[in-house]
Amino acid sequence: MKRRGGRLFGWILALAVIALFVHLGLWQSRRAVEKQAMLDAAATVLKQRIPRSLAVAGDAARVSDYDWASGLGYFDERDALLLDNQQRGGRAGVRIYRIFVPRQGGPLLVDLGWLPLGGDRKLPAIGKPEGELVLSGLLTAPPSTGIALGPGLGREGSQWLLTRVDPAAIARQTGMSVALAPRVLRLDPALKLGYERDLELLANTLPPQQHRGYSLQWFALAAAVLATALILTFRRKRRPSDVDRP
Repeated sequence: MKRRGGRLFGWILALAVIALFVHLGLWQSRRAVEKQAMLDAAATVLKQRIPRSLAVAGDAARVSDYDWASGLGYFDERDALLLDNQQRGGRAGVRIYRIFVPRQGGPLLVDLGWLPLGGDRKLPAIGKPEGELVLSGLLTAPPSTGIALGPGLGREGSQWLLTRVDPAAIARQTGMSVALAPRVLRLDPALKLGYERDLELLANTLPPQQHRGYSLQWFALAAAVLATALILTFRRKRRPSDVDRP
């Protein structure tokens, strides 16, 4: 009876582990599908490049969509916002954002590109582009934040240092009287403005193929646990102590 109870407990534990591994495999698989859909949607917009007004950045219903947009406006007087922990070409650095006020629509964040950080982590000085400018680029949701911990931004000298891009928190902390658009403008790399940049959507996160690889690994671990449980069960059944003696 004790042996039978131990075997039952072993199977309950094995099935729980298998269920966990299958759940993780399915989650990775779903993330691969979601990210591939993102890449496909953005690729279609970038191929067509049908310009829309920057005003569409303020449409909360389209926060997960992509649009190629352009418009005339000027950069707000507020200090630059530097997003920390941004990798490019294997180097650590910061991504530079500024608030742009278009003639049509409300203010929005513009991604001006990436700058490296030295070993001393001294933040680069960021100048403000002057006068009215015509900007164009890809409207996207802000970079994925993962688990949001802490306030998200703080002062570093004359600039703001971000741990995530939260337009609502940025507007509140910088003292804006109006809301920032929920989408940001990824500036066209062809424009002679800003810093190193491209329109890569998944530069600091996993691409779909890696999610697929992790998904297969979790499913393989689930299969390995099931196979091990079956082997141990049948071996116990065939032990000499379990066989009737003549």
